[in-house]
Amino acid sequence: MNIYIMGAIILIIAITMAMVGKGGGNFYVIAMVFGGLAMHQAASTSQAIMLGTSLAAMLIFSKNKKVDWKLALIIDPPTDIMAFVGGYYAGKIEGDTLKIIFAVILILVSIFMFINVKEKPHVEKHKFGYWNRTFNGHSYTVNLWLTIPLTALVGLFAGAVGISGGAFKIPLMVMLCGVPMGIAIGTSSAMVAVTALMGLLGHSITGGFDFMFALPLIALAIVGGIFGSKFALKSKPVNLKKIFAFTNLAAGIIMLINIII
Repeated sequence: MNIYIMGAIILIIAITMAMVGKGGGNFYVIAMVFGGLAMHQAASTSQAIMLGTSLAAMLIFSKNKKVDWKLALIIDPPTDIMAFVGGYYAGKIEGDTLKIIFAVILILVSIFMFINVKEKPHVEKHKFGYWNRTFNGHSYTVNLWLTIPLTALVGLFAGAVGISGGAFKIPLMVMLCGVPMGIAIGTSSAMVAVTALMGLLGHSITGGFDFMFALPLIALAIVGGIFGSKFALKSKPVNLKKIFAFTNLAAGIIMLINIII
């Protein structure tokens, strides 16, 4: 695939994914694999692109008080550690096996995106393992017993196949922790940045990252992250979320068919 066409695709993905607080690794990987890149290089390059997108989005969301840093610091470290592990061991997995894992995750992501996540009224729980949190005028309770293991599992698979896990983290924060959608999207952008960095480091150790190839794509991703996050502050991405869900599902099925054929 022509590098200019690839760049245009990356820019469009970056804008749309920043709007909903997701890294967009599933779309980046699909675009690069179908553009002719090997799965391992696509996964590592995707992590670098997501890092640029999410850092740009994080700055915009943080400026508008949409990033709960304390929440991110509590629930994200398990994700980041396991993203590094996943990225490191991805180099030891066959390309086709990695594609199958990626396709299955895409389908699971689409299921999560189809879920109509509704914000629930806050009820404090004064039990060990439950954290009652107040941020920017909102109160919610974080169930650490479920949240920590689930974010660790998300990080493991996200690091391996080059995605961010944002599609899982946002429903997790809203459904399990009662975090308002706007704050969940902003906080997700911060967590995606660190997860992508750890996954990239894991891939880089095994020599699966081409910095010069990724550099112009990262630059475009940063631009996309800035514009996408600004659009997000002015819009409700409910319909966009449904489109991404159908696209994810279709991409996962196409990837599986591509492997079988």
